[in-house]
Amino acid sequence: MQSYDMVVVGSGPAGQKAAVQAAKLSKRVAIIEKSPQLGGTSLNTGTLPSKTLKDTIEYIHGLGRRGLHQLGAELTRQLTLPDLMTRKDLVIKTEVAVITDQLQRNGIEVIHGTAGFVDPHILRVVRSDGHVDQVRASTIVLATGSRPRRPAEIPFDDLIVCDSDSFLRTAKNPAGIIVIGGGIIGTEYASMLAAFGISVVLIDRRTHLLRFLDQEIAQALDSQMQQNGVVMRLGQEHLDISMNESGYPMVRLQDGETVTADMMLYTMGRIGNTEALNLAAIGLLTDRQGQLTVNAQYQTAVPHIYATGDVIGFPALAATAMEQGRLAACHAFHVSDAQGIKVIPYGIYSIPEVSMIGKTEEELATDNVPYATGRAFFREMARGHISGDLHGLLKVIFHRDTHTLLGVHIIGPGATELIHIGQSILTYGGTVEYFVHNIFNYPTMAECYRTAALDGLNRLQHHPRPNWAI
Repeated sequence: MQSYDMVVVGSGPAGQKAAVQAAKLSKRVAIIEKSPQLGGTSLNTGTLPSKTLKDTIEYIHGLGRRGLHQLGAELTRQLTLPDLMTRKDLVIKTEVAVITDQLQRNGIEVIHGTAGFVDPHILRVVRSDGHVDQVRASTIVLATGSRPRRPAEIPFDDLIVCDSDSFLRTAKNPAGIIVIGGGIIGTEYASMLAAFGISVVLIDRRTHLLRFLDQEIAQALDSQMQQNGVVMRLGQEHLDISMNESGYPMVRLQDGETVTADMMLYTMGRIGNTEALNLAAIGLLTDRQGQLTVNAQYQTAVPHIYATGDVIGFPALAATAMEQGRLAACHAFHVSDAQGIKVIPYGIYSIPEVSMIGKTEEELATDNVPYATGRAFFREMARGHISGDLHGLLKVIFHRDTHTLLGVHIIGPGATELIHIGQSILTYGGTVEYFVHNIFNYPTMAECYRTAALDGLNRLQHHPRPNWAI
């Protein structure tokens, strides 16, 4: 039986960073991965492939914004959805090679197989050829990720009726698609497929998209998605999903409407990958979604067993998973200068992109915090006209009295990159004056920060004592 200082179960973002951090601390580390290919859901069926698909569609869609409508339309006519998947496969292959090299350089052993607990320090590993091993570890990190929820009443065939994993393997080139679920995944796919010219109907029982967003930004996203061709059926429960006589999915809605399309994508919820771990052997329980509960240091109820990433639920982002994995390893090996996650940027890779950090107007109003806002519209920026990105918006929110930055909310191309400027100022308690007193390259979209700060401060000067917001 091989013994290690740390064994990590799962090679997604959380597992990779936990393993590498432990290796950097001169620990003997192994990763157990059940799939033949490293990278977990994030690399193979989640974050990376869907964002690669979005990037390709965004490029084609952007030709129209730049006045090259004929070229964009011609490309859309020539390309099929499976054509776009080809680039996704190439990016995945390249990233797997990068991860494999990183693990090898750090001396991390990779064991391919399915892991389950024998006792709190021993894992039984069943390899794909049926061979069974056991490994012992002083510390164990569970980073097994999640998978799409697949209710029994949905007629999945992974060709016409897909979840977000199987959709990325589709060989279909639909003219129309029904997306069930208006969360982040459903919104991203609905927006990008509509931008590619596919007829999209988005169905969700909630009356508003992405309620955690600042509502001004959420409403702008809703409007732009509809302009790009997404038909919204919000506030609608789907009562029945079946296949019609032609073999196409048919959805009967609460209001009596029936929606039919070539394909259906079901994106309502995810389940933690914990059932193979034999958690009963160590006395750990999961919730109904298969997720584990951890403390602030990512420890489970068994202190030397940590859990990170999607398997612990919210926020279930690749970026936060990476940091959770690193912090778990730091805590396990008593690295005293490890800092907890302070403020998390959220990125939604829709078309257009949305990103946010800090508080929304709605949250501040509820908490009775006096605040002011400043806005910069992409149409005001020279760079916006160069790139044709005229419908975006960057909003800063700051304390009315101290001018401390409280939140940044962006919609528009490049939002997920642009947010990090605001993140730096917000994390270290800066004020909006930073944006006024510093020079930004011209022409860039980063200038939006200066314009938004000036807008907010000028309005504050002219209206010094508003009730709450300006």
